[in-house]
Amino acid sequence: MKAMILAAGRGKRMRPLTDSQPKPLLPVAGKPMLTYHIEKLAKAGVNEVVINHAWHGEQIEKFVGDGSQWGLQISLSAEPEGGLETAGGIIKALPLLGEEPFWVINGDIWTDWDYSNLPTDLVPGQLAHLIMVDNPVHHAEGDFGIENGLLVNNSAPRKTFSGVGLYRKELLAPYPQGKHALKPFFEQAMSHNQLAASCWGGFWTDVGTPERLHQLNQQLET
Repeated sequence: MKAMILAAGRGKRMRPLTDSQPKPLLPVAGKPMLTYHIEKLAKAGVNEVVINHAWHGEQIEKFVGDGSQWGLQISLSAEPEGGLETAGGIIKALPLLGEEPFWVINGDIWTDWDYSNLPTDLVPGQLAHLIMVDNPVHHAEGDFGIENGLLVNNSAPRKTFSGVGLYRKELLAPYPQGKHALKPFFEQAMSHNQLAASCWGGFWTDVGTPERLHQLNQQLET
């Protein structure tokens, strides 16, 4: 099993903390957010991890090395200054991710979920399985709904995309490298009923601001 951790964002909302370091290296309960993802992927049986980077990417390269300290093989996908947005970053990394479905995880989230429980298979015709969560206060409107195990963009009660999913390369492979947002790819696949979805009810947070980082650290300390 392979996985990709998205770590190329500039983290503007997290300034000034990200002025001198990339957001995934900010400490949570004494260790970088990125470490939690790597450790959980290793525990879940992942053998190879791809990490993209742009802002202060040299710090990520120095921190992770080749992944051997976690018993993994880590490959780095360097992006130009400013990054390639989410889909663009995955498209650039596709040659490193192989032919089988792979997990993609946002590097700036924190969850207590055991990654061993992530989906590993997609039925024929499905292009991805996205993990949704209850809407946080800062994103009360949510993103998409779930009906009969499929992601929908209609009047169904909306949930928030957790930043965790299982992808086939075919979701993104027909498109050229460059800057691409991810949402249009989801919307295209949803229009053909090609996105599976399930909801995770445990602890999850998008660590997108200094205030949320502080709150997370307080929660974990107690």
